[in-house]
Amino acid sequence: MDALAQSAALEQGEISAAELMQATLARIDAVNGAVNAVVSLRDGDELLAEAQAADATPRKGWLHGIPMAIKDLANVKGLPTSMGSPLFAGQIAENDDVMVARLRAAGALFIGKTNIPEFGLGSHTFNPVHGATRNPYDPDKSAGGSSGGAAAALAARMVSVADGSDMMGSLRNPAGWNNVYGMRPTWGSVPSEPDGEGFIHQLSTAGPMARNPRDLAALLDTMTGPEPRLPHNFITDPALPQIDTPLPPQRLGWLGDWSGALPYEDGIVEISTAALAQMGGLDTQIIEIKSPFDMGAIWDSWITLRSFAIAGGHAATYANPDQRPHLKPAALWEIERGLAMSAMEVHRASVTRSEWFRTAMALFEQVDVLVMPSAQCWPFDVDKVHPTEIAGEQMDTYHRWMQVVIPAGLIGLPVVNVPIGFGTAGLPAGLQLIGPPGSDARLLQLAQKWHQETDWPNARPPQFG
Repeated sequence: MDALAQSAALEQGEISAAELMQATLARIDAVNGAVNAVVSLRDGDELLAEAQAADATPRKGWLHGIPMAIKDLANVKGLPTSMGSPLFAGQIAENDDVMVARLRAAGALFIGKTNIPEFGLGSHTFNPVHGATRNPYDPDKSAGGSSGGAAAALAARMVSVADGSDMMGSLRNPAGWNNVYGMRPTWGSVPSEPDGEGFIHQLSTAGPMARNPRDLAALLDTMTGPEPRLPHNFITDPALPQIDTPLPPQRLGWLGDWSGALPYEDGIVEISTAALAQMGGLDTQIIEIKSPFDMGAIWDSWITLRSFAIAGGHAATYANPDQRPHLKPAALWEIERGLAMSAMEVHRASVTRSEWFRTAMALFEQVDVLVMPSAQCWPFDVDKVHPTEIAGEQMDTYHRWMQVVIPAGLIGLPVVNVPIGFGTAGLPAGLQLIGPPGSDARLLQLAQKWHQETDWPNARPPQFG
């Protein structure tokens, strides 16, 4: 059952929270060994006791009694937060993060964590603490990342709804690769933690993942809302009440390969344009858009601001001579780049970001939604660190192969990944539906129309032997 269906059944007494917890734990026991998506799973007897207590208390909210596993970058009081690093393995969170506290207040029962890459860096989920997460559609392939554990757990029916976070496609790439929905909300609508620097870094955000847009909207509405201790709150309208509201005809702007700037593996463009053609039958107009901005400039701005942000977040670990040797090469590369930057380099990168934002806002006068693939390649071998080339073009960084996600991420635009089917090797793909700031509810309405037409997660769930 999907999350809102579980919620309704619990509210109506058709199932109990204890029964749902038993079914959840049984499913995890049956399939998690094949994918390694849920980590730090709590004791089953304790979880059943919590579920029985939920049955005996008034409903807190729509998540009351629903099991959730939280991405292992976020703190859940009493659970480990390893961040995929041996440096922090076993550390127990003393408090809930803001987003987690909102889910708890709505009644969620936290069963454990979902796996991530070390520090969430890279779109392939593996780390030295918990190992690699495997794709439920082919265990020899990557589940993507950094919300790879969350996406795989959803696809494998271990949880009905999940949280994720997205700096460089971490909600979009794994959703596309696991045949589920993932949403990067308008930046500032889901609050981050009110500690440390709060004004400058505007790249990463938490967001929801689900097997249908209705659940996505419900979780988004629970996550969003102002946090008075943070300076950049973006207030969005509740999405779930609008999800079935009829949409006027939508103009979809297809950016394709950005006029040759983005290489794609064979089959990515074909499956994407086939999905677009199908969307064209849903009262939408498809408009092809040539390169609207220099992609090289966007990339340079991105890697400057990203390394600057990562260096700020991990400078203390890097400065500790006992901890630095335990950082993976990608983390060292990012931190060292960021520490070496001048203030004017960061300023120039933000000027480019500002210019691209103004250009994008002009694009949204011509179209309602921009569309791009969710990834430039198909899920790759799980034992590979990252792709080094795409379509014969060498990738010069550990994350260059995910360049397709940065036009939206750089300027904080909302994006919904919608599943669009399977390639010739039987692996899933997705499309990014990108809107202007604050268009989150409208993107979910469009995703809901697509879901009613296709329902890919239920049309082709993963099969376990």
